Amino acid sequence: MRNFTFSLILIATSFFAFSFNSLTATAKSNTDITNPVVISVTVDAASINAFFKKYPKLKKYQKDVEDIYSAKGYKSIWYDDKHITEFGALLYQKVNVLKDQGIEAKMPYKEVIDQAFNESDNIEPPQIDTELLLTNMYVFYASNVYSGVDPATLKKIGWYLPAKTLSYSRILDSLIVDSSRLNEDEYLLFAQYYKLQDILKKYRQIEKDGLWQKITIDSATYRDMRPDTTSPAIKQIRQRLYVLGDLKQDSKSDFYDQELMDGVMNYKKRHGLTLNYIINRDHINQMNEPISKRIKTIMLNMERCRWIPTKLAKAKEYVMVNIPSFRLYYVKNDKIDLASDIFVGNRLSETVIFSGNMDRIVFSPYWNVPNSIVQNELKLQMANNKNYLAENNMEWNGGKVRQKPGPKNSLGLVKFMFPNPNDIYMHDTPAKSLFQFEKRTFSHGCINVKEARELALHILKDDPDWPVEKIDKAMSGEKETTCMLKSKIPVYIGYFTCWVQENGDVHFYADVYGRDESLDKLLYSSDAVSMKD
Repeated sequence: MRNFTFSLILIATSFFAFSFNSLTATAKSNTDITNPVVISVTVDAASINAFFKKYPKLKKYQKDVEDIYSAKGYKSIWYDDKHITEFGALLYQKVNVLKDQGIEAKMPYKEVIDQAFNESDNIEPPQIDTELLLTNMYVFYASNVYSGVDPATLKKIGWYLPAKTLSYSRILDSLIVDSSRLNEDEYLLFAQYYKLQDILKKYRQIEKDGLWQKITIDSATYRDMRPDTTSPAIKQIRQRLYVLGDLKQDSKSDFYDQELMDGVMNYKKRHGLTLNYIINRDHINQMNEPISKRIKTIMLNMERCRWIPTKLAKAKEYVMVNIPSFRLYYVKNDKIDLASDIFVGNRLSETVIFSGNMDRIVFSPYWNVPNSIVQNELKLQMANNKNYLAENNMEWNGGKVRQKPGPKNSLGLVKFMFPNPNDIYMHDTPAKSLFQFEKRTFSHGCINVKEARELALHILKDDPDWPVEKIDKAMSGEKETTCMLKSKIPVYIGYFTCWVQENGDVHFYADVYGRDESLDKLLYSSDAVSMKD
């Protein structure tokens, strides 16, 4: 394919190479300047089979490619009468900047596709190859950006929230009609994804500008820093909080003043830390984690957002639990109606990531003690103290142990039931002091809710059959009372170690179950990346 030389004499008989905005490598025109012809690409089953024999690294996309062409009557997708379409050029541009999506996968045979968009390259693939390469590039892009890890793998890593179901053919139709949806589309990706994408851009710029400076302390003489402290480290902390946006300005002072106190409080809120003005060694160590680790955390949570069906967040009413943040949110009519601290399962009894439908609230509940707890914990207690059950308000019931209703019941005064095979539910707790801890992994798997009474009140506030007085009486601890909900409420238990709030503040949380590390190996290890190629 020879290069074009544009002149006034040839304008009437030549076709210009397509150029799209900032796209530096343009799609080459497939017409001859001395003998213009209409491009015709014929796609059929035979040409598709021949293509995948020629490009075997793309074999895993063959079924999706065949489905796309079948739905389109085997017509060309990427060529108009003259050259590669605008949408094809835009998709090529998006694949060139996949890093902006937090994706490190490489498109197989990308160098061949480059030839079709490079004006200075005298070699280009046959039109049928380019056509099918671009379709494979689309499937590669859509599977990485819109789908992420496949459903079978999600189950293996313990993620049991509803899986996404996508039709690449229907998505392609919608993108061709409105190519701006490639940049942002909340029908394709969970809205949180785009917020994380903005934060990823911010943190990469901080890294590029070299603004993530290590905070230095003398380990031998270090003491916790409090307001009115003067220290060289104070100046460094101030600079860091300014870079992160916790401070509006950097006075460069080494004195711990009111301004820094406010910045420290903002930082601690964003990291789920105890809200006080003390800066201890653990806080310094956390601030000194490489920014590359923060960037990877953002990328991992973008991946999790790819798994979320967008319709989940569009429900009129739902409860969302985020395990790493130890927080629960009751959302109604697109607004957070109630937020509460929680504690979750310990490492031996991790809270499962799944969803269910809350169908009832049980006031003053019995606690049917799981047999595993009876065998591993209560048997020894009962052997040492024959009155142990009575002293703890427990009794035998049908060969099993249960704890009777009351203020000391392990489930507290109310539980929220959403039937599931894991026997996990949300409930109140008498152990209110445990909510003072930053890391709250204390339960046997269930979700203990600090504001349990308030959650019941909010859920039932529009139900005339359950006024506040009736709820309080049912929570008196005298007898178990069940309220069947008139409408089931979706409950989503998720795992996000990075989350952007409505005001744009990004929050980071400890990876309490080590799931970031596992997902990192799955997605970004050298073996994982090579498998994607």
